[in-house]
Amino acid sequence: MAFELLPLPYAEDALEPAYSARTISFHYGKHHKTYVDKLNELAAGTELADLSLDDVIRKTAGQADKTAIFNNAAQVWNHTFFWNSMKPAGGGAPEGELAIKINETWGDVTKFVEAFKTAALGRFGSGWVWLVWEGGKLKITSTLNAETPLVGAAKPLLTVDVWEHAYYLDYQNLRPAYVQAFFDSLVSWDEALTRFLASKG
Repeated sequence: MAFELLPLPYAEDALEPAYSARTISFHYGKHHKTYVDKLNELAAGTELADLSLDDVIRKTAGQADKTAIFNNAAQVWNHTFFWNSMKPAGGGAPEGELAIKINETWGDVTKFVEAFKTAALGRFGSGWVWLVWEGGKLKITSTLNAETPLVGAAKPLLTVDVWEHAYYLDYQNLRPAYVQAFFDSLVSWDEALTRFLASKG
């Protein structure tokens, strides 16, 4: 069974003006699709072809001879997670238990967003910044290139893609402005709360 490019959870223009249809057309329609196509090419005829995407990532993580498969599989997973971390007319403030934990950890949402922007700016080159639940605590982490918390103990709640292709058409080199726009207008706190409650088990 071939790995698939899952549909976006909204129309390509649904996140405008904070995230343009042009950016999604390139980011989803070309970059994300290329990872899916390359993964299918690399996995074809191997024992990995019949595994779930999650299992491919876990089975190839840290395997030097499987780096290309891991990178493409992880990028497929990370991108799908990113699209679902956003929604039309998103932003605002978190609610429920997630809001309580964010306030306990960072003081308030504004301080949390500033800490997240600092992590995004500190990620040299390409990668991802995540809000995760690990060891009974909320943490902001970042991963390089295709690395993903899926292979560790942390449970990801939301992510921002900080590869340049994710934001350059809309924000040029202003990565902090892109992250601020994510929290002002794009983030799906509903989805993050659902993931948080599931992570707590």
